[in-house]
Amino acid sequence: MSKKVSKKPKLLSLFSGCGGLDLGFVQAGYEVVWANDFDHWSCQTYKKNFGDHVHEGSIVDVDFSKVPDCDIMTGGFPCQDFSMISKRGGLDTDRGNLYKHFVRAVDEKKPKVFIGENVKGILSANKGKAIQQIVEDFASLGYTVKYKLCKFAGYGTPQLRERVLIVGIRNDIDYEFEFPEYTHEEGNYVSAKEALEGVEKVPFNNEHQKITQGTVEKLKLIPEGKNFTAIPKDSPHYVKGMISHVYRRLHRDLPSTTIIAGGGGGTWGYHYEEPRPLTNRERARLFGYPDDFIFEGSITEVRRQIGNSVPPIAAKVFAEHLKPVFDKNAKQEVVTTKEENSKMEEEYQLVPLLGME
Repeated sequence: MSKKVSKKPKLLSLFSGCGGLDLGFVQAGYEVVWANDFDHWSCQTYKKNFGDHVHEGSIVDVDFSKVPDCDIMTGGFPCQDFSMISKRGGLDTDRGNLYKHFVRAVDEKKPKVFIGENVKGILSANKGKAIQQIVEDFASLGYTVKYKLCKFAGYGTPQLRERVLIVGIRNDIDYEFEFPEYTHEEGNYVSAKEALEGVEKVPFNNEHQKITQGTVEKLKLIPEGKNFTAIPKDSPHYVKGMISHVYRRLHRDLPSTTIIAGGGGGTWGYHYEEPRPLTNRERARLFGYPDDFIFEGSITEVRRQIGNSVPPIAAKVFAEHLKPVFDKNAKQEVVTTKEENSKMEEEYQLVPLLGME
């Protein structure tokens, strides 16, 4: 009998969060066979939208010899220790070293491809030694590793979000990886207005947050596209000494600036027209999540899940770009199977001939 060759590349997902990266790959025709995250509400969201194959628990405790084999492995390992807007410890901290469990997983499962994701700060962490060490650790396992600071707006995301993607191709795979060309350039990025069209009709995760009248008055003083620095210094609503995210309002004709996962003090992201914070559904739209993707948890929990995720729109571009790796190997496997079938057919033809004699 002929062997069946799966048409869907098998994906194993680490540090999965709510599944933004996975969603882009699923949309492109991949199959997630196993996923892991330690955050309860992220796992609840994952189960809601993908299924029960997500394992809730620390990656430190995972025995990767007992999880399914895969063609590709993905992981957005924790970024707080590499973030530009937090005090960074980089590789000198336990969280900074969690990527080593990603390395451990790659070493055990030997996928054809892996993709790691992290914040821009990883490039300068430990005076540039962090990214160098990470690349060396993966390369030592037999992978050709490339990394790049990617502008997700260039891949159709209505958000000026930048993240470092680290891509490794197993050395025995005949494929020269190059990062996909941008599909959008500055001037034709997807705008916030386009992204939020009709969003008020979506029933899920669209609750409005309660804010004080003082916040409303601050927002009225800030034009779209501007932040707290637009408030006059002689105003009773003037604030100072804060990061640029504070009271940042969208501009309807531009992509959103980076949507962050947490923080108070006016960091929620604000509508371009109405003096209010964005709803979580609006945030999800600015990442490219479809409206039927339902997030579980409180407003704060859902905001964090979205803000920590990879935009599915951009993920799908990479998923499509990598398809030749798996298509090529699938074809090679099919050829081998056909050769086996030919031999089997010859044998089966000989048997009745001998019987007739």
